Amino acid sequence: MADQSTTALSATIREPSGSRDARRLRRQGAVLGVVYGGGEDPVAFSVDGRELRHALAHGGAVIDLKLGSSAATPVVLKELVRHPVSGDYTHVDLLRVRLDKPIQAQVTLELTGTDSAPGVKQGGVLEHTLREVTIEALPTAIPDSIQHDVSEMEIGDTLTLAAITAPAGVTILTDEETLVASLSAPRLRTDEETEIETETEVVGEAGDGEAAAAEDADAE
Repeated sequence: MADQSTTALSATIREPSGSRDARRLRRQGAVLGVVYGGGEDPVAFSVDGRELRHALAHGGAVIDLKLGSSAATPVVLKELVRHPVSGDYTHVDLLRVRLDKPIQAQVTLELTGTDSAPGVKQGGVLEHTLREVTIEALPTAIPDSIQHDVSEMEIGDTLTLAAITAPAGVTILTDEETLVASLSAPRLRTDEETEIETETEVVGEAGDGEAAAAEDADAE
């Protein structure tokens, strides 16, 4: 479902001044960013990390970005960089948008009802191969995600993007023939795997016997 609301976010304009200043701001809990697009020059800024997390709570939300004393400008998330270890936000790129002009965006594709699918209940393996799609919509109509129910899938079934229904006002741009998911039969154990397992058990038993014999010899 699309999120039709906007979220306010206040940020401070900053002049890029080297990595030392950037590290200081990050230690204080700030996230560095750049806003660009809309026919205007890019502007570097810093923003409180907690406020940014709140503003980005909905993936499709339009953010009313207020830089210093300037009027708020509608923006959307373009790119978000996280620390590889802590997962904290380290940098954010925002894109100025017009609310009356469609834009393209990446949206998560979620599969629901997986545990109820007859093929899964029979032991089949459901492989979700496409997890994001490119869409076009007005900024306020971009959904947090697109969901599709797979609770009727049987073993041997495949699902392509052509079967996915987009929310009202949203156009999916990714090729409709792209494979989204497949449900395959349980993997059967091969004779070779069974033989290897059996041989491993025999070797283990032999090893146990040799160890026991060695203990008896030591005891004597």
